[in-house]
Amino acid sequence: MLRVVTLSTLFPDATRPTFGVFVERQAQALAARDGVSVRVVAPVGLPPWPLPRAARHHALATLPPRETWHGLPVARPRFAAIPATRGRWHAPLLARALRPVLDDLWREAPFDAIDASFFFPDGPAAVALGRRYDVPVSIKARGADIHFWARQGATRGQVRASATAADGLLAVSAAMRDDMAALGIDPARVRVHRTGVDLDRFVPVERRRGAPHVVSLGALIPRKGHDVVIAAIARLPGVTLSIVGEGPERARLMALARRLGVAGRVHLTGAVAHRDLPAILADADVMALASASEGLANAWVESLACGTPIVIADAGGAREVVTTPAVGRIVARDAVAFAGAIGDLIAAPPPRAAVRAAAERFTWAANAAALHEHLASLVHRHRTGRG
Repeated sequence: MLRVVTLSTLFPDATRPTFGVFVERQAQALAARDGVSVRVVAPVGLPPWPLPRAARHHALATLPPRETWHGLPVARPRFAAIPATRGRWHAPLLARALRPVLDDLWREAPFDAIDASFFFPDGPAAVALGRRYDVPVSIKARGADIHFWARQGATRGQVRASATAADGLLAVSAAMRDDMAALGIDPARVRVHRTGVDLDRFVPVERRRGAPHVVSLGALIPRKGHDVVIAAIARLPGVTLSIVGEGPERARLMALARRLGVAGRVHLTGAVAHRDLPAILADADVMALASASEGLANAWVESLACGTPIVIADAGGAREVVTTPAVGRIVARDAVAFAGAIGDLIAAPPPRAAVRAAAERFTWAANAAALHEHLASLVHRHRTGRG
């Protein structure tokens, strides 16, 4: 039996049911394999003192410390995330908060490995805890953990030190591995471990008749580039846009749509339950996402599984997903380029079966099998002294 602790500050809860849902799916797929036991530790960062207008913190503080979440045993310890410190203390404070929780898990059943699903602050904390329990540690790079935290003065050194100390490293795309190498992390130690998609849920369906429709899927933050897609829609008369997600950019995006005269054709839906995404994506003519940076976005693969082509910027693993014109387009991150590509795909839509085929190599079964083999090999090397 391989006993794994999955450590992830990105994990869904009752207040954020879509937050890190890909980590939940990965953990479920790994736990479903014969000979594997998975316990999830999903820490919740909270400021150590009350902040004004912080209702979300109050909601997070009410989460149960332990629960069964969609079949997975989940512990939700709190740790102090001190504002205005640029993350400098996140990892040591996280490690301190995790010790009693993992001590309890160890007493219940000693675990064999710690799988950190995000590089910061999870990675440095996982390394410290791996030493405490003398178990190997794997850390996965997904996106902002490398593109943001590994470039901040207060946290850059912590990220690089944890990469050096970890027993195994994963990256969600080959492009992410290259980004890690640019930071001085040995690429030979990094294994590409791509995401999965539920091909039974994300499927093509008959589209409704009506105006051509585009979906942009992601948090309402500058990095996702929803403003670029809105400006592109302003160049495509009669085309409508739904932006699925929530975040601090909502008011600015609505103001932009009004200023460009497309408020009647742009709809900000807010956050949508993950179970409702297949119908939304399958009904769109195009999914457009102008991200400035990504690892390998789940939204790309989920759209393709629904038979919906994508228009994306050349970010992260984009070229590892859009490998043929039938899949979609990779274009410059500006309104003119996005409008041209969206218009081309609406005018001459690729066969949906060909679009769907591009997603069929991204399965949770393959993801779990690769993760199982990776972690088992780390445990074997650790026990035999060949780490």
